[in-house]
Amino acid sequence: MPRIRQDKTNFTAGEISRRLLGRSDLRAYDNGALTLRNVFIHPTGGLTRRAGMAYAATAPGPGRLVAFEFNTEQTYLLAFSEGKIDIYQADILVTTVTAPWTAAQITQITWTQSADTLLICHPEAGPRKLTRSGLGVWTLAPWAYFTESDLVRQPYYRFGDTAVTLTPSATSGAISVTASAAVFDPLHDGTRLRIAGKQVLVTGVVSATQVHATCQETLSATAATANWDEQAFSALRGWPVSAAFHQDRLVIGGSRDLPNRLWLSRSADLWNFDLGTGEDDEAIEFGILSDQVNAIRALFSGRHLQVFTSGAEWMVTGDPLTPQNIQLNRQTRIGSPTDRSVAPRDVDGATLFVSRNGREIREFLYTITEQAYQSTDLALLARHLVHDPVDQDFDQQRRLLLVVMADGSAAVLTAYRAEQVTAWTRLETDGALASVAVVGNQVYCLVDRAGTWTIERLDDDLALDAALVGDSETPEDTWSGLDHLEGRTVTVVADGVVRPDAIVAVGQIVVDPPAAHVEVGLPFTHAIEPLPPNLLGQGGTGAGLAVRLIEVVFRVEQTAALRVDLGRGPYELPLHRLGPVALPEAAPVLVSGDRRLKALGWPRDGTKPLWRIEQETPLPFTLLSATTFLKVDD
Repeated sequence: MPRIRQDKTNFTAGEISRRLLGRSDLRAYDNGALTLRNVFIHPTGGLTRRAGMAYAATAPGPGRLVAFEFNTEQTYLLAFSEGKIDIYQADILVTTVTAPWTAAQITQITWTQSADTLLICHPEAGPRKLTRSGLGVWTLAPWAYFTESDLVRQPYYRFGDTAVTLTPSATSGAISVTASAAVFDPLHDGTRLRIAGKQVLVTGVVSATQVHATCQETLSATAATANWDEQAFSALRGWPVSAAFHQDRLVIGGSRDLPNRLWLSRSADLWNFDLGTGEDDEAIEFGILSDQVNAIRALFSGRHLQVFTSGAEWMVTGDPLTPQNIQLNRQTRIGSPTDRSVAPRDVDGATLFVSRNGREIREFLYTITEQAYQSTDLALLARHLVHDPVDQDFDQQRRLLLVVMADGSAAVLTAYRAEQVTAWTRLETDGALASVAVVGNQVYCLVDRAGTWTIERLDDDLALDAALVGDSETPEDTWSGLDHLEGRTVTVVADGVVRPDAIVAVGQIVVDPPAAHVEVGLPFTHAIEPLPPNLLGQGGTGAGLAVRLIEVVFRVEQTAALRVDLGRGPYELPLHRLGPVALPEAAPVLVSGDRRLKALGWPRDGTKPLWRIEQETPLPFTLLSATTFLKVDD
């Protein structure tokens, strides 16, 4: 009956799928856990009860959160919802801008920012440009392409059959244009055609074969010609799917009717898409053609221009990009979702994107040895946590990638490639998360709490969700401002002490005895379960062996509460024994050190953990390591 000591010094493999319970030979088995809920893993290996969420504002309904950085000192949160954009700075509503997108369309919007301008795309709505002026005035306007002498330098494309000809009635002024086959639609009204390279503006649609138009430049002849095209983006043909800025060019990726096409503006002339004669600084246009469908879903400007399509990932090269040297090469065949847009995010030089199957977070990384990109699945060991992502963003300060799922949960990845840390946990709250955005060093979440939509900010100083903090020079018994929690049962921490729960009525609660400082919000539970002990070498894989937990030592740091279950039910540990004695009704003492616990029993199920920490108490908790002493018998 050997006695075994096992030291768990870190959790840098995160929560591991139960399908790996038979793989104790993996390094991730020793550094992983069976359950990690509502904790953040530090790159150094320990873990902490996650930050609470401070209430910032009430949102009008479902939508999308987007970060906007005007400069290093002025950052804004944009809250997209049906028909409008609410703009916040430091949790304060600055202004509201009317927008054209419906609630259903918001899931498909994409955006990119340059300086004071945010470009927003959706394949079914005209693209918009959101601009903040130096005076703080916000405007949302349609894209305006470069115009000279009434000629609009926008992308054009031949949609009609190549055999169809157009015949203009004259070469200048108001004319009629007759087609040899039915090609016109009422939605052509107001769009531009090019006949033999010369632009005309359609002023009315007579029939499927004839339109009225105004010549924007003198046509070369009135003879029928098959050399004609029309503007690439319109209400008839659809609008851009995505955009990015790369090498001083505006890049447009795909549209509803041209899903696999790329357009690059002239160099240093972002709104000019005139192809010209192919000089180095002129615009570029080409399609992505291969043996599979390649509808463009996202563009990302990194080491190269990266193109994420429905079927593969591509690299556009050229230094600099010119019409003569541009090259397009397929790198991997993963694909991106087609029913929603989830923006790729940069993490330490790698681009993290959601796979088309909705079960993987892939790391698109260029390798010098291969001179190509590879797409590594970061969720391979925690497949159960990733299912149908709808939004993601990276918190550089905490080194956390937050991925919001369609079911309202979130998977949180601690990513630190230099130290080989890829650790997943699950974030849960009393409600459903819908969107996430990192604004500067602040993480904002859009949350549906029983029909009340709120915008909340992660706050390391809080231990509750949808929380508000109140201070008073003298103790008060009535605290108001809680309208977003009307009718809800809330947890109250008053002057550092957890008080009995209260019910919000008319936006307020009563605290007895009165307090000078309160934190009020919704509770959440953090949970930690290790993987079953690794008995590899004690008898094959250790399967079938009886294991007795004799003792466990938890090393904690700045912790005020610890609730543990060693197999006989959970109980609270008197942490004050590690530090100064806590007086009754006094604020909890934060302690650091080792807490040693004895255990009894002979569990025979080798797939179950030997201990579990589960705690709802809204007090600080940090676990650095866990050392277990075991006895094994067959």
